[in-house]
Amino acid sequence: MTSELTVLALAALLQAVQISAAALVMNGDVGAKWNAGPRDTTPEFAPLTGRLRRAVNNHFESLIFLTIAVTVVSLSGQSSGFTAGMAWLHLLARAAYVPAYAFGWTPWRSIIWGVGFLATMAMILAALF
Repeated sequence: MTSELTVLALAALLQAVQISAAALVMNGDVGAKWNAGPRDTTPEFAPLTGRLRRAVNNHFESLIFLTIAVTVVSLSGQSSGFTAGMAWLHLLARAAYVPAYAFGWTPWRSIIWGVGFLATMAMILAALF
């Protein structure tokens, strides 16, 4: 397996951890019954819960770009030390993004997001050129 594919698999596992963390914190706010129910109403969440939920959604968006980048790099045979490094940089940025978002580290949250995004775009550009 290429480094890029390994990173993609680890990013999916990171997403699962994020979902679990958000659910656990949410259970503390509203209880497991609401969390497991149809969620017809939206209760008031604590700030940490809201941030963790938004971080989960942001990671889903990030996974789309990472999946595209890894697919393009892998299927075109353009895997290199550079693309592997960018993939790992993306994963490190995404791992750092969770606490940065959860604890409101301004402006670091946005800077960390930008590092991950630029690393992913660099992978795509490297495969194109």
